[in-house]
Amino acid sequence: MNFCKLKLIFYMVAIAYLAMSCNTKVQEAEDEKPPNILFIMSDDHAYQAISAYGHGLNETPNIDRIANEGAIFTRATVTNSICAPSRAVLLTGKHSFINGKVDNVQPFDWNQDNFPKLLQANGYQTALIGKIHLDGLPQGFDYSMVLPGQGNYYNPDFLVDGKRTRFEGYVTDITTIEALKWLKSGRDQDKPFALMYHQKAPHRNWKPAEEYLTLYDDKDFTPPANYFDQETNYAGRGTAAKTQEMEIDGHARWGHDFKMEVDPYGDSTGFANELKRFNPEQLAKWKAAYDPKNEAFKKAFGQGDESTFSAEKKREIAHWKFNRYIKDYLRTIKSVDDGVGEVLDYLEANGLAENTIVVYTSDQGFYLGEHGWFDKRFMYEQSFRTPLLVRYPKEIKPGTKIDKLVQNLDFAPTFLDYAGVATPKEMQGESFRKLVSGESGEWRDAVYYTYYEYPSVHMVKRHYGVATDRYKLMHFYYDIDEWEMYDLKEDPSEMNNVYDDPEYAEVRTMMHERLVELREKYGDSDENDKKYLDAYLEARKK
Repeated sequence: MNFCKLKLIFYMVAIAYLAMSCNTKVQEAEDEKPPNILFIMSDDHAYQAISAYGHGLNETPNIDRIANEGAIFTRATVTNSICAPSRAVLLTGKHSFINGKVDNVQPFDWNQDNFPKLLQANGYQTALIGKIHLDGLPQGFDYSMVLPGQGNYYNPDFLVDGKRTRFEGYVTDITTIEALKWLKSGRDQDKPFALMYHQKAPHRNWKPAEEYLTLYDDKDFTPPANYFDQETNYAGRGTAAKTQEMEIDGHARWGHDFKMEVDPYGDSTGFANELKRFNPEQLAKWKAAYDPKNEAFKKAFGQGDESTFSAEKKREIAHWKFNRYIKDYLRTIKSVDDGVGEVLDYLEANGLAENTIVVYTSDQGFYLGEHGWFDKRFMYEQSFRTPLLVRYPKEIKPGTKIDKLVQNLDFAPTFLDYAGVATPKEMQGESFRKLVSGESGEWRDAVYYTYYEYPSVHMVKRHYGVATDRYKLMHFYYDIDEWEMYDLKEDPSEMNNVYDDPEYAEVRTMMHERLVELREKYGDSDENDKKYLDAYLEARKK
């Protein structure tokens, strides 16, 4: 080998060594910081629609990475299953009746403490990008780019530090692009960061991205076993289940939900107005995907008076409605999963994965045809439970499974704990840091729930309740006074109210005692119920 070649090899080895040494120093510097926090929240994402939970509906490989490389929570729950109140709870670490945001109508007080404010005051750089569904300029963030209200799937407006700006494209993709942009160039890289990366999807009305408009067209989904629950008028349940307005076959709309511009009876649905937001290219792709499917349905089932249809034909139509709903719902989740993958890849490519706590969750659960329903609101299991996956390589072993009753109430104290910031006494949640690391198995054995937004859309009656690992007790009030209790071990689908069953008399007594304890612990009362009812009814008059 000649001298020139030896010299070249020496230089190449030296450069490689310097690069490796430099990368090592960058990694060491990153690891010396307090942990970064990446809080990913989607809207109405049912745990049943995350493949890590094993329900077999769809594949979410990127979200599953968080579970595989960290922890999956099987009994994570919410304190109030509706969008804005859930988000207020996660920010403040306080129940709805304490932070004041009990429903989607009452204003939210941004002046109260929240965990991003406390992180900010302790050296973190903070950002909120996506959906928050709380009026007013977000406080606690160095940068905010949020959807006004529910926002739009196509060509959405965002409030960028309070200034309204229209973005061309699909909302899920835009939210991901802007989150990555902030991570790459919008933050001070010498500071730890806390990024709240919040997707609109899969919130109603489930408009998929252009590339997924025909995903699942070749698949027929089987509805849940109790999809036709309304045929028995919800036997075994009380008034609340019977009088809700969230049935896929009955309350979902031909236009807004099933994407028809003209319904099977030849009437305009108004959905064409929603399509006006699309640009010509988007609209052409949308119509190419949906028009043939809609016409095929009309040809197969025809028009006429539904009351004259046979039971078999009614069931076939209900089955079609379920498939239109679930396919659109899952299509929007595909884009969410893509975005999660892009952000996780960025963390890994830039030496941030080891020192970043990554959380994936939803603002609550959702019904995917169970009991024949869509939406949430009830304390019944599918809306009460929410997905929760957490990765932090420094403390959480891959494949960890947690079956304790963690709530969205616990996010704020947990993030503050990881950051080394004292938790204010008024926060009512608990840090689950030691629980998920395996350092401690001690945890609460019961959780408390409230729901206030009635009378309103979907007509789910006001109720509060307590749940343990096995039992659930609920009180429906205001215009009724009914109690329901379920044994989740014997009846996981909550089909049989055992409140008046003599065999459960001791359990009922115990659950009432637990309910009283938790109402006292968290500061709830009948006076709170009346106060927020009066405020809600007064707001509706306006």
